[in-house]
Amino acid sequence: MQKNWICVGLMSGTSGDGVDASIIKTNGINRYDIIKDKYFEYKIDIYKDIHNLKEKIHKIEHLKKYKNEINDLERRITIFHAEVIKNLNITDETIIGFHGQTIFHNAKEKISKQLGNGKLLSQLTKRNVVFDFRSNDILNGGQGAPLTPIFHNLISFVKNFNLPVCFLNIGGISNITIVNEENNPSTLISKDIGPGNCLIDSWVRKNSNKKFDQDGQLALSGTKNEIIFEQAQELYSNMLNKKLSFDTNDFDISFARGLNLEDGVATLTEFTANIISEEISLSLNNYKNNIKNILLCGGGRKNKTLLEKIKKNLPNNLQLNLIDDYKINGDFIESQAFAFLAVRSILQLPISFPNTTGCKKPCLGGKLIKI
Repeated sequence: MQKNWICVGLMSGTSGDGVDASIIKTNGINRYDIIKDKYFEYKIDIYKDIHNLKEKIHKIEHLKKYKNEINDLERRITIFHAEVIKNLNITDETIIGFHGQTIFHNAKEKISKQLGNGKLLSQLTKRNVVFDFRSNDILNGGQGAPLTPIFHNLISFVKNFNLPVCFLNIGGISNITIVNEENNPSTLISKDIGPGNCLIDSWVRKNSNKKFDQDGQLALSGTKNEIIFEQAQELYSNMLNKKLSFDTNDFDISFARGLNLEDGVATLTEFTANIISEEISLSLNNYKNNIKNILLCGGGRKNKTLLEKIKKNLPNNLQLNLIDDYKINGDFIESQAFAFLAVRSILQLPISFPNTTGCKKPCLGGKLIKI
């Protein structure tokens, strides 16, 4: 009989606003039960320093240049995660799956930097910690992302979804997963498809005291600038479809300068929606109408204006449905995923695959720090 493990997954996405924590019970293969999900907002100094640092780091050399700032922030982020663990009041046997905070990702140059000291977290919490999930995939020819497809596969199996099915995650970056066959990870297809919330969030942070566009209300009150929209299309058309994974720094908002807050958000929302819908249509083109259901997860699914724009641009046969409609909380898919990945790491089971990250063969991932 397969052992069931208790694991807590800690995930801080590209929005850099806090930590999603999920405790699950799983055998690392074909079962999982959710015990608890909880969100912890970063302290304001950590939030600001994450985004200030991300704006400085655009090249590998910058990781060395800002080493002291990186190390200081990593320490504070790790201590914050330790406080999260203390708040969750987990048992001594619980494993920690620690993703950390992505500060730089460039698969072409074979580096993906997450801030989070696994050894320190293990010492502070007195728990076994699995961290550094991406580096082994990159060493084996992969892009280090996306890593959630194997968990999307598990959800599809447990919930008995009609296959094939497409998951659309709108985080800072948007990515899709296509689950083709029941509990068969080798047939998974996944990739990043472009910006999600990153352009909209960045514009809102720079031009107001808000962190994001709540429910898409700012975009709704603005007007798309056609000239700037077309310029943005030309700027990014050559880059998309050439990569399996993106960093938020692959995109910037300089093309929208000169617009007021609302018109800038409206233009960036329309631009983001256009990319997402185009990439979905292209990715699902080979499925001859077999995929009719697109399951939405991630923070961007709450932006009603963005969703309306995506729907408007999609073919009529494709339906966008919130994953929440299936009694799954779309805010915690990734934190649950990294709990699941931590268990797979301990069991020496692959977490990434050739058609999800571009790795040469199914690839192990994660490093275990034992107490």
